[in-house]
Amino acid sequence: MANGWLLYSEEDAVANKAYIEWFIDEADKQGLTLRLILREKLQIGILQNEYGLLLDGRKTEIPEFAVVRTVEPLLNKQLEQLNVHVFNSSYVSEISNHKAKTYLEVSRLGIPMVDTVFLNGKNVTNEIPFPLPFVIKEAAGRGGRQVYFIQEKEEWDVFLTMCKPIDYVIQSTDVQLGKDLRVFVVDKEIVGAVLRESNTDFRANFTLGGSASLYQLNEVEKALIMKIIDHFDFGMVGIDFLIGRSGELLFNEIEDVVGSRTLSTVSNMNILEKYIIYIKQQLKQGS
Repeated sequence: MANGWLLYSEEDAVANKAYIEWFIDEADKQGLTLRLILREKLQIGILQNEYGLLLDGRKTEIPEFAVVRTVEPLLNKQLEQLNVHVFNSSYVSEISNHKAKTYLEVSRLGIPMVDTVFLNGKNVTNEIPFPLPFVIKEAAGRGGRQVYFIQEKEEWDVFLTMCKPIDYVIQSTDVQLGKDLRVFVVDKEIVGAVLRESNTDFRANFTLGGSASLYQLNEVEKALIMKIIDHFDFGMVGIDFLIGRSGELLFNEIEDVVGSRTLSTVSNMNILEKYIIYIKQQLKQGS
């Protein structure tokens, strides 16, 4: 029976207790041992001129695989250097968790997206860099947070007083605000799609109070999504799209550490069962 780690931060482990139990139970059903490891208890680095990994300050047995549910590409990379099968890979983690890097990579595929400007808080000026209104997102932000809706010059001025020396992206709002589509993916399979909507916020995130409904993709939409899927080696991710004025899909982002609360709410699809099957296949191929 292959032994694996399920890595969470302590705070997220508390918030996702039921999901973690489901994850571990699905692994056990399929003959995998999955153990919750809190990121705060783990130390990585170079120790005595070798890749080091300590758990609670002591050397530990290296797992055969790790499902990393924290946003820390360096951790994924370190585990890979120790010959651990990592889900998702450090490459997927690095690209997905920095919006500018995501847009640069996906734009190579000819996937439509809204106009976007890259900005760093260290060199921002008073001049408005984009036609109003627009949205500013922290490049490393997640879950619809660290997002600022700028409609007036005064709101830009307020942002200037609080912006940090980090990467941001600025995007056009010429879309159907308060509506987006999340496509759940395991390996090369589109598992399902959920339309998220909000009548009270320009963001449609379910965790921010939006509603969700199962969405049936048409063949054109499926072909567009498969271009992204075929370009990457995903484990389990969410691919998010904004909705254009004419109902067209416009790429928004890739969620590396994706949850499936919305999918479970609107369907009986067991995405974790599919994910464990994929992990077992990868372990078998790598053995």
